Formats: sequence, structure tokens, C-alpha cells
Amino acid sequence: MALEKLCLENRTSLPDLDAFHFDQSSETFRSLPGAAQDAKIAVAACMQLIAILSPPTDTNFGLTKLIFGKGHLSFATRTCLEANITEILREAGPEGLHINDIASKCGLDPSKLGRVIRYLVIHHIYREVKPDVFTNNRTSSTMDTGKPLDKLISEPDRKYDDTGFPALISHFMDVDQKCGAVGWDVLKDPVLGHSCDLTETIFSRAFNTKSKYWDFFDHPENHYMRRRFDYAMKGLGAIEDHDMVLHAFSWEDLDKGSVIVDVGGGIGTAMLPLARRYPNFDIVIQDLPIVIEEGTKFWSQNLPDAVANGNIKLHAHNFFDEQPIKNASVFYLRHVLHDWPMPDMVKILQRLRDVAAANTTLIILDYILPYSCKMFADKDAVSIASARYYSEAPEPLLPNYGAVSHGPYTMDLTMMFHYNSQEHTYLSLKSLLDASGWRLVRLRAIDPRNDYFQSIECKILA
Repeated sequence: MALEKLCLENRTSLPDLDAFHFDQSSETFRSLPGAAQDAKIAVAACMQLIAILSPPTDTNFGLTKLIFGKGHLSFATRTCLEANITEILREAGPEGLHINDIASKCGLDPSKLGRVIRYLVIHHIYREVKPDVFTNNRTSSTMDTGKPLDKLISEPDRKYDDTGFPALISHFMDVDQKCGAVGWDVLKDPVLGHSCDLTETIFSRAFNTKSKYWDFFDHPENHYMRRRFDYAMKGLGAIEDHDMVLHAFSWEDLDKGSVIVDVGGGIGTAMLPLARRYPNFDIVIQDLPIVIEEGTKFWSQNLPDAVANGNIKLHAHNFFDEQPIKNASVFYLRHVLHDWPMPDMVKILQRLRDVAAANTTLIILDYILPYSCKMFADKDAVSIASARYYSEAPEPLLPNYGAVSHGPYTMDLTMMFHYNSQEHTYLSLKSLLDASGWRLVRLRAIDPRNDYFQSIECKILA
């Protein structure tokens, strides 16, 4: 096997599924030339073979598995996550623990809990080392908060504090699973199913609220959900390349004193590498007042001289209002547009177009979803060169690698659930830009782990 040979030659190894802990060092093999791509093709091929070789009605692998299995898998995973099963097994050690002892530590019925854990074992989450004796493996250990069991029991409201991935799993298994349960009821509704309103979403129906998604978590009774969400987002941000902004544009081509505006930039963490690399740029961070207050503290701690000399400015601004910066060289929008329905996306971009000059560049960082067919065969429909923003899988695999690429497509449905929003395909992106007065100049992948996260470079339409 090519991957095994490559690892042998480079004195590394493929991950051990039965490892008691997940260790990032087990992913070292992916940095070898071609290894990540070979692994991606192998996984895509395995998934496509399952679809080919299994009857569609097969309860193990066919459509029936999707109908019955996904909800059950989510239920079982959430049960073990919230019942602290991974932490219980971590403290028990690699030899494992009998289900009766596991159940006594979390207060659940041993017979029911044993069936739940075994259901996960068949999906390679946890291991059964002896009859009714379970232990962690490489997959289940990613749910570990790293906290002692006694602290999790004594401070349940702080379980996800200072965690990343476990908080993210808990949040989405709580919120998105409920959204999925009512999604069809909303889509078939003749009014709600066509709404672009932030208060008429699948999320609104799931939680019986008229609040917008982010406002809902500010209600006092939802304090726990807010804390968990905040730590989930911090964890999500932590796995991104902190220097991503440096790869998003040819910054070296800009003149000294160029004005960079981070629109909806939060406290401005994304701009920190840019400010350090190019101290002669004038960088403006824009967000709502309460966020800017936190941003002022952040920059005072991390780059106080830049704030003192005026190279870093923090402005309270709502991006639906008239844009006050009239001389921007670059407007920068990172993870902003996909939180808004299409009409609002257009408004945000139009505000920037209203003050943009011919030499102003708009940079958008978001997912661009590939089609599941070959890219455009009609050369008159679109520029092939500009549309090929990712490497297609070799035939006979789906060009977008099928379910291996499920993350961005899952995010697309999540945006529908929460905001009546979306991630974009190439054509829907062009439609958005045309409607708001911008033209697409260039796409560039800026995350080596994810072809579909793109820096979208735009100029004003003539």
C-alpha cells in the first residue's frame, strides 16, 4: 500500500485506531508529500464501494442506515458525551471498566448504557476489550474534556469551559439535532419554507422562539448554552491557521499607509499577524460597541504600540449602516456573510461598494462548495480557469470526493437551520457579487487541510 510504504520510508506510521489517547503526533504522516491526498482518495473510494456493493435497502450500509442509523448514532454519542463516559474510562485506564461500574459512576441504567456504548463500538468509537468491559480508543478520546470526573460532577455547568472540540460536539448535538427533527415541517410550510427572516428559521421552530439565533443565547435561562457556544467557537477558531490572513492576499503589493478595514472583525484577532508583519499599514477593526470594548483590551495587551501610534484603530460600527471609511485599500470579511440571509448579504456588500474606489479590493473568506458533478463543460458559461478552485477527485469517484468532504456541506445546512443563510457554490457566489456591485477576480485556497475554504478577491463592477 502506497501510504504504508511512504510511512516506512519516512520512519513514521499510520494512526492506531485502538490507541487509548488521541495524540496529534499520530497525524504526522499527513504532512508527508502526497500522503494527505492519498488518504483522502482511499477514504472516498471506500465510501463509494460501500454504496456500490450494498443494496440500497440494506440495514447495515444502504439508505436504511441513513434513515434509522444517523439519529441513533447521534443519540448514543451525545449520551456518552454528557454522561462523562470518556472521562470515566480515561480514569479507569487502558484495561477498561465493566459496564456496571461505568453506570454506577454516572447514574445510568447499566443494561441501557451498555447497549448504547456497544452501538458506538461498532462504529469504532470506544472498544469492548472483554464482554461488557469497555475502554477508550483514538476516536472516543477526542470527547475528553481533560477534567477530573469529580469536578465534572461537582461543577456540571462548567463542564465545557476551556474546552474546544467537546464543547463543539455538545452544542451541535443539542441544537442542530433538534433543528433536524423539525426541518421538514418548516421547509414544507408555504410561508416559513420561503422566508429569509432571521426570526422565521428552522432554529426558531425547534426552540419555539422569535429571537434571532445569537439573541436567543443571551436570554438568562440560556446562560449554560451561551457559555458552551462561546467555548465551542473558540475551539473552532483555535484549529484554524492563525496566520491565515497572510495567505489571503498579496499584501506586499500594497503601499505604505494603506488602509485595511476588517468589517465585522470581532476583537480583531485575525488582523494581529498582519499588523506584526506590516507595521506601516493602517488597520481598522469594525464591530458592535460591546465587541469593540473587548477588542480594545485585546490590542492593548498584544500590540499596544500600534494602538498608540494610530496604526490600529477600533471603531464601533454596524455593517448595515453607511460605511464611514472612504479610502480603504482592502475591505476584509472573514466568516461574516454566511451568518446572514441572502438579502442581508447583498446589503452588507453594497455598503462597501458604495464607498469603494477602482483600486479597492474586497476580500471574503468563506467556503465555496464544489458541485458533485464535473466542473463546467460549457466554456461559454464560466471561465474554467477561475472556476477551478479545487482539485477534482480521480474517476470514478465523485469529483468533490463525496462524503469525505461532508464538513462544508454540513455547515451549509447549519447556516440554513440557524439563519436562513447558506454557503455558496461558484455560481451562487457570482450571483451574490453581481447583485451587490462586485466582480470576482480570484479564488485562492488558504487552508492546506481544506480546499473549500477560500479567499475570494473582488473588485468593483465597472
